Amino acid sequence: MAGGVGSRFWPMSTPKYPKQFIDVLGCGRTFIQMTLDRFRGIIPSENVWVVTSKEYQTIVQQQLPEIPADHILLEPCRRNTAPCIAYVSWRIKKIDAEANLVVTPSDHMVTDVIEFQKVINKSLEFTSQNNAILTLGMKPTRPETGYGYIERTNSGNDDNTIYKVAKFREKPDLKTAQEYIQQQEFYWNSGIFVWNVQTIVNALNTYAVEVAAVFEKLDAYLGTNEEQQKVNELFPTCPSISIDYAVMENASDIFVYPADFGWSDVGTWGSLITLSDKDSEGNATIGQRIDLHDCHNCIVHTTEERRVVVQGLDGYIVAEKDDTLLICKLSEEQRIKDFSAE
Repeated sequence: MAGGVGSRFWPMSTPKYPKQFIDVLGCGRTFIQMTLDRFRGIIPSENVWVVTSKEYQTIVQQQLPEIPADHILLEPCRRNTAPCIAYVSWRIKKIDAEANLVVTPSDHMVTDVIEFQKVINKSLEFTSQNNAILTLGMKPTRPETGYGYIERTNSGNDDNTIYKVAKFREKPDLKTAQEYIQQQEFYWNSGIFVWNVQTIVNALNTYAVEVAAVFEKLDAYLGTNEEQQKVNELFPTCPSISIDYAVMENASDIFVYPADFGWSDVGTWGSLITLSDKDSEGNATIGQRIDLHDCHNCIVHTTEERRVVVQGLDGYIVAEKDDTLLICKLSEEQRIKDFSAE
């Protein structure tokens, strides 16, 4: 899934070039490239599909040249994750009605790729043998208020690595998040799903009737020369709804795989600083010519070759791209969306 606009990472991420297509970590690979990298050896590139905005088609083709061109599905407008997942599911069903799918955002970070691959392989084995919806739950390391949570039951599979879901929980306040991490049954909701294509199509037909109805109308055109024209015409009639609201909170037989492979959605500058190498004063720098003096707990991110000198800041974001410079307190980063709109 690669259609998001990444507004919380402004000015590095913009609607024309959002964060999934940017080398956020300064490692030489963009988020979407790293997403594909960690599936190597599990899923051949010819079986990889990308759902994105029509605005990003060229960027996806440039960054993922190994993906078949007709596997880049173009949404004419944003309609959240349920229509996005429905589109690719109906499209794949035309080719292989028994396919097992992994659905993942394209802008997340995974630090332990070997463990990630073990989890994905076991998840695919589970969904190939069970008519079940499986989501990956991340073992929490802190009382995070920016993530939704998954509460599991004590009912698991034979080796107790996969559990039935008791309830999906909304993003909590700090007190509730602290209570969650003191218990063994709560996990961060990663937004990564594994299922058989028939399982998710049936679930959408049952719990998201309005979404499913659009793709039933489109079904005869998928994989033909008329596909894009008909998608442009009918996709905007889908309700804008997340897969969590459309299916996860309504369906039975939902399971969670508790996992720990160094996951982060890297959704904010604050989360990026926790993932970055830091100096003895707690500063993280991503860029070539950055000099810090008397600074503490700052993150400085530059994309240009110009020299950047910062003195005397504590707990700040300094981010520069093109003709925009952002200097903002880390504690106030929730206001960045407002700044970018001005």
